[in-house]
Amino acid sequence: MDLSAVIIDTIWMLIGAMLIFFMQAGFAMFEAGMTRAKNAGNIVMKNLMDFACGSPVFYLVGYGLMFGAANGFLGGLHPFGFGITKAAEVPVWVHIAFNTMFCATAATIVSGAMAERTKFSAYLLYSVGISAFIYPIVGHWSWGGGWLSGLQILGWNNGFHDFAGSANVHFVGGICALVGSIFLGPRLGKYEKDGTPKAIQGHSITLAALGVFILWFGWFGFTATSTNGLHTMAQVLTVGKVFLCTNLSAAFGALAAMAYTWIRYKKPDVSMTLNGALAGLVAITAGCDAIAPYFSPVIGIIAGVLVSVSVEFFEKKLKIDDPVGAISVHGVNGLWGTLAVGLFAKEGGLFLSGSAGLFLCQFLGALSIFVFVSFAAFVLFGVLKRTVGLRVTASEEIAGLDAQVHGLKNQYSEFTYDFLQNDLQDYVPLPIDTAIPVAVQSEESVGKTMKHITIITRQSKFDALKAELNKIGITGMTVTNVMGCGVQKGADEFYRGTPVDVNLLPKVKVEVVVSKIPVKTVIDSARKVLYTGHIGDGKIFVLNVEDVVKVRTGETGYDALQNAK
Repeated sequence: MDLSAVIIDTIWMLIGAMLIFFMQAGFAMFEAGMTRAKNAGNIVMKNLMDFACGSPVFYLVGYGLMFGAANGFLGGLHPFGFGITKAAEVPVWVHIAFNTMFCATAATIVSGAMAERTKFSAYLLYSVGISAFIYPIVGHWSWGGGWLSGLQILGWNNGFHDFAGSANVHFVGGICALVGSIFLGPRLGKYEKDGTPKAIQGHSITLAALGVFILWFGWFGFTATSTNGLHTMAQVLTVGKVFLCTNLSAAFGALAAMAYTWIRYKKPDVSMTLNGALAGLVAITAGCDAIAPYFSPVIGIIAGVLVSVSVEFFEKKLKIDDPVGAISVHGVNGLWGTLAVGLFAKEGGLFLSGSAGLFLCQFLGALSIFVFVSFAAFVLFGVLKRTVGLRVTASEEIAGLDAQVHGLKNQYSEFTYDFLQNDLQDYVPLPIDTAIPVAVQSEESVGKTMKHITIITRQSKFDALKAELNKIGITGMTVTNVMGCGVQKGADEFYRGTPVDVNLLPKVKVEVVVSKIPVKTVIDSARKVLYTGHIGDGKIFVLNVEDVVKVRTGETGYDALQNAK
């Protein structure tokens, strides 16, 4: 045994394990951003706890199942962890830690597809089931010396090929997500009575984008460190190619999704472009070591278009509600990446060698995984549904899982404006008879009409609106944070391919009463800064005012609206 090689490989795999672990943060941020604020804490909790639940059960049970009797059924209890595993030239403990991260990735995929309506207890039990049995059994077939690793078809003798997990991790997670979503059913309000889907937008595209960047970063560990070492020149060369292919596929996946949605909906869809990058990453994971880098963009482009079409297909045709697109990103593109190896691989690929042996191995492997995981997930979710239950109550779903399940106050529900807060002062009330006396009504006030103007618009427009109203002489206003919605026919906006319907969104309501300043001036000034041409620009309401009384002075009508005293 070469001690220096063991040290190098150990460090390399532990670095990879840390990068893959950081992907958990990416999943958490992406899923939280793509769902509603009232469930953000629940999503984060599930992403935390599927790793916390999965780690011990994979250590105690899953690892032994995955890598065979040589490591013992309780694989994690290998004597002191000092033995060198047969799967890689590293200590067993290192190999267990590395593979735990892959297991956690497969488990966490499901949380996004089942978001906003799944019982927390059921999700914890699901995480145990997939980490202890479903993922390890599939992983054993090709990574643990199982039957797929030795599959031979039409002269191809090297078995099923899945370098870093398009099939074993992502396809498995995507299938579980599909079965779980079917068992759960769609979120309340997702579909009209006629089956027409309604867009339920995520609360923070910024969080979602951060999640994708974290995942993209972590993916370099996911694929590159799957060489299981870095002490030979062959491993070094493979790592370089893997890194390049991973990045190219992700980039072209994002470009393809952006272009597809831009052409189809006349605007580039941000959320679908993020999914496109993830789809490209998933699709290249199986074959990044076996294909030439110039095929990586092809795989990424197909993945980017495929995820865009697939999200719409599952939502509109199959009526399966997947808030983050996990089924399409991981399931559909995990399958595509698995088959792409059989098409583009430098050795044995159908397009390069003309032989169908490798492609048939990939197809049979994917089919076997689909059949087994579908059945296992069906049993798992079926048992959970009939015992602890899968879905929260309607009232819990409407109120949000953060408050109902975790007792977590939803900070997003209370919109505050720091720029409206006065300096903190202790005001000592004065006797009312000391108020400034009002002897007579001013001559200027005679015959003046007063109008109450209410402006409801986007919160982001408040600063510009306030500045514009100040320019025309309005310095007093009442500002309220409200939730509003409206319907504008003939000007559809799309979110992930679905027309945006009526949604309650945070708005700001600005109220002023004017007399001296013409109403038209106020309206023209407001429209100038609020207009974008898109749904949600807001509305302006004008009402007659019978009288106004200034509390401090007792002035009424027109005089009460002036700031002379």
